[in-house]
Amino acid sequence: MLEIKDINVFYGAIQALTNVSIDVKQGEIVAIIGSNGAGKSTLLRTISGMLRPRTGSISFKGKNIVSTAPHEIVKAGISHSPEGRRIFTNMSVHENLQLGAYIRKDAEIHKDMEAVLDRFPRLRERFKQNSGTMSGGEQQMLAIGRALMSRPELLLLDEPSLGLAPNLVTEIFNIVLDLNKEGRTILIVEQNANRALEIAHRAYVLETGNIVLTDTGKALLSNPKVKEAYLGG
Repeated sequence: MLEIKDINVFYGAIQALTNVSIDVKQGEIVAIIGSNGAGKSTLLRTISGMLRPRTGSISFKGKNIVSTAPHEIVKAGISHSPEGRRIFTNMSVHENLQLGAYIRKDAEIHKDMEAVLDRFPRLRERFKQNSGTMSGGEQQMLAIGRALMSRPELLLLDEPSLGLAPNLVTEIFNIVLDLNKEGRTILIVEQNANRALEIAHRAYVLETGNIVLTDTGKALLSNPKVKEAYLGG
C-alpha cells in the first residue's frame, strides 16, 4: 500500500532523515520506534505532505505522492493523527469531527460520525463541549476520531499514548487493534516501544534519521539490542 524509497528530508541545512526506506502492506500494523529526535514524527509529516523529501520517492497504492498537496493526500486515502493531538481546542467535539470530513461531499458523513461516537462514547457525552476543556485521553480519542472522519485506507498515528495514564494507554492500543481488525491499515509512531511492538505485525527502528533494524514486532521484542535500548532491560 505504501512504499518509501531512500528519502532524504531536511530542516534547512539539518538532515532529519537519511536514505529512509519502509513499506506498509494492506491490512498491517507497522510500528516505527526510536528515541526522541530520531525522526519518527518527521517521517509521518513527510508521508502526509507537510514536509517534502529532497530526494527519494513515496508511493501510495502505486502512485507517487511526493509532490502531492496535503489535502490531496487525504483525498487519496491517508489520514494523520498528529503528535500532541492538535485538536482545535476552541471548537466543540462536533466541530472537530466535522472538520475531519472537510474533503467529503458524500451523504454518509453523519453515518460515519455516529460510528465514531459509538466507538468513543465519551465523545458522544461531550459532543457540544469545547474540546479544550476535555482530558488528555478524551482529546486523543477526538484526534483519532477526527482522522477517521475522512475514511482513510491508511491511518498514521503519531504518539497516540503520549502523556496518558496507563489505563488509557491500554484503551488506546485496544482501539488501534480494533481498527486494524476492521480492515484499517495503520502506521504508528510510538515511544512506548513495548506496547507498539506487541501489536505490530512488523516494525522499524529509527536512530538519528536512519533505519537501523526491521523485523516482526514479536522478533524485535525479544531482540537483545532493542531490549537494551528501548524496552528497559
